[in-house]
Order: sequence, then structure tokens, then C-alpha cells
Amino acid sequence: MPEDDKVTVADMRQELDELLKALVGKIEGLKEGLDPEVLSRWYREIEDLARKRAPDDLKEKINVIQDPDLPMKFRIHASRRAVPFVVDAIESNLPKMPLVTKIYFMLVENTIWEEYNKGSSS
Repeated sequence: MPEDDKVTVADMRQELDELLKALVGKIEGLKEGLDPEVLSRWYREIEDLARKRAPDDLKEKINVIQDPDLPMKFRIHASRRAVPFVVDAIESNLPKMPLVTKIYFMLVENTIWEEYNKGSSS
């Protein structure tokens, strides 16, 4: 076996360090996607876009409220007629979101439709 083909402990340690740094970076990126400030920014983006796209009589019926005591808790207030504009705004922003944030808002979108459909069947 030629001398050049030997893997040293130092080489393995360096590779492992690089791998761990990359993994920590990915984990930090995932955590960032569910940070209350990040979510708040996306909720504002969605609220603004939904209002832009909605007819004038519905613009003020679209509101996102962040709980001051529980910063990870948000409430979307939208009239039934405004719901499609909110969902459309979510859909339009999904491609720009980090993966974890995207999954979060896909679940939000699902919840909105479930609530919307409950109102239709009553």
C-alpha cells in the first residue's frame, strides 16, 4: 500500500470536525425558521399581500395578531370571503421560505381550510 493512501487520525479528525460544523450549521438554520421574529416577518408579508390582492371592502378584514405573552402564537382573523386571499398569499410566499418555515405555513394553510370548511358544513 503506497504511503499516500494512508488515512491518518488527524485527517479523520479534520473530516469529522468539518462534518460536525456543517451539521450544526444546518440545525441552526432549521431553528431559525421557527424563530418568533422570522414567523412574525412572514405573517406580516402574508397579511400585506393578502390585503393588496383583496377587494377594498375586505382589506381591513384581514389581520394577523401575535400574542404578546406567547410570541410563537399567532391568530389570523379573516372574514370567510377573505380566506382565499390569505391562502393565496401563503401559497405565493412558500417558495421564498426556509424549509421549516414553509412546512409550518403549509400546516397553517391546512388549518385555515379546515376551519373554512367547518363553517360551510354547519
